[in-house]
Amino acid sequence: MATEAFEMYRQSEIGYALTATLDEMVSAGVLSPDLAITVLLQFDKSMGHALDKHAKSRAVFKGGNLRTYRFCDDVWTLILRDVTFKNEDMETVLHNVKIVACDSNLLKKPLEPITCHQCQP
Repeated sequence: MATEAFEMYRQSEIGYALTATLDEMVSAGVLSPDLAITVLLQFDKSMGHALDKHAKSRAVFKGGNLRTYRFCDDVWTLILRDVTFKNEDMETVLHNVKIVACDSNLLKKPLEPITCHQCQP
């Protein structure tokens, strides 16, 4: 099933914070539920755009143990232990890592292109 954006970024710290804030605003009557859903959908699109077009840092991981892997509905989930992550600035060992990878070919092209102030000429 094609979609415009993946919802997996909602499970990040910023996604949790946004969802909690929107829930509070809807409960207080400051925001309608429809507008809160619209904000979440835009968040999904914007996170994908930002990571695709503006993230320059790359990380390499090595070592460790692959504890579990799953491939379901075109989504890979890897659970790793004691993995060394290294980027341009630092190297660290993480004891528990969950990697979720989705096939970007499943995304349909948005009707309106996603733009941000950095992408505009």
